[in-house]
Amino acid sequence: MQKTLFAVVFVPLLAAGLGLLCWHNACFAGLPVSINGQPLPSLAPMLDAVTPAVVNISTSTHIEAQESPLFSDPIFRYFFDLPKQKKNKENNSLGSGVIIDARKGYVVTNHHVIDKADTITVTLRNGENFTAQLIGADAETDVALLQIPIKAHQLTALKISDSESLRVGDFVVAIGNPFGLGQTVTSGIVSALGRTGLGIEGYEDFIQTDASINPGNSGGALVNLRGELIGINTAILAPSGGNVGIGFAIPSSMVKKIIAHLAEYGEIQRGTLGVSVQDLSPDLVHAFDLEQQQGAVVIEVAEDSAAAQAGLKVGDVITAINGKAVRNAADMRNQVGLVRAGEKVDLGLQRNRHTVHINVQLAEQGVASGDSVSDSLQGASLKEIKLKTDAGRNAQRVQITAVETDSQAWDLGLRQGDLILSVNRRIRVQSIHDLAQLLNQGGQYLSIQILRDDTTYSVRLR
Repeated sequence: MQKTLFAVVFVPLLAAGLGLLCWHNACFAGLPVSINGQPLPSLAPMLDAVTPAVVNISTSTHIEAQESPLFSDPIFRYFFDLPKQKKNKENNSLGSGVIIDARKGYVVTNHHVIDKADTITVTLRNGENFTAQLIGADAETDVALLQIPIKAHQLTALKISDSESLRVGDFVVAIGNPFGLGQTVTSGIVSALGRTGLGIEGYEDFIQTDASINPGNSGGALVNLRGELIGINTAILAPSGGNVGIGFAIPSSMVKKIIAHLAEYGEIQRGTLGVSVQDLSPDLVHAFDLEQQQGAVVIEVAEDSAAAQAGLKVGDVITAINGKAVRNAADMRNQVGLVRAGEKVDLGLQRNRHTVHINVQLAEQGVASGDSVSDSLQGASLKEIKLKTDAGRNAQRVQITAVETDSQAWDLGLRQGDLILSVNRRIRVQSIHDLAQLLNQGGQYLSIQILRDDTTYSVRLR
């Protein structure tokens, strides 16, 4: 009786659910196009509207080939009648991008996709190619803005949604060009929000997703089920070299602010407060009599900085910037990093169990008010970065981000990427403010110690 009931009730239901039809010994298997007259859910209609806005990006970079010292010897060249010109080689890379403004031909992608490229080619879904112009790029957030020749009637742009409204568990779709295969679509959910401390970028506030992201997806779109742009895919956590279900995207709220700066100025001129902050621990929450463990507590205020001039004090808890809540120290750094130097911000503080608001005009990043780095480093651009020590602790250092040719710094042998470790082999350098004070002190002998390619060098300034 039980077997008969199973055959009569469950087998027909299973067959209907799988779309299995048998007639005169002929069986056809397939998913049904509808159930009870209702169409099955599908991403196809949304993707039909969205995928034309996601493009493939290819770059070429010409690199001067390094010759053996033997071949560079003029006598050897003369004896064997070798040409004098140096050979060049070409490096190519592939990535993805997203059209965000059809009228202006704006395409957003990752900085690392187009970094150092001599030629950038954008390929639309229909196969049409354009040579793109680089409007601006920001390595700290890994965002770049391109422009292609305006043919608005041929372009489809994605609407940028507010990533602040995302929740863990929301469904998302990643679109890009993995492994150069061509446009590929994967889906998943938002696994986490506000991921920081990964050491991938200078400013991190990542959306984590389990939608498959692989090499070549960089710069591609992360969209919601309405087909709105909520992030730019930028990195994967891949110990084995492939997708393991942990991908990261730059949130659209950050991308929108960065591209607004790039479109207007071609670069990001970040401002700085001149404070050091840390996360709130449960003990600090109790000590400050706070209602929740949210905010960043000020542990140091640089002398003559924008923060010092505005009246910030050690022990202040920064809870909001321009009305937006500050979750922790990393969140505060991200919010300040999206404000241009010279602009004012409204800081919401908890001080002595009272709410205080202070307006601060941000100074140019890397230079506190009153700081003037020695003329010995004229031509070098500096920034403060966080590094992991051998003990696993965070340490702040000063890095040279660019050096102008024919400048004093260039003649001294300083180059982009050098880390300034100490002055006169004794005094460790942890901030640009420290470096400026040390270099401007008197003394007959002055040198700095730098780290380059795991090797320490000493550069004498006077």
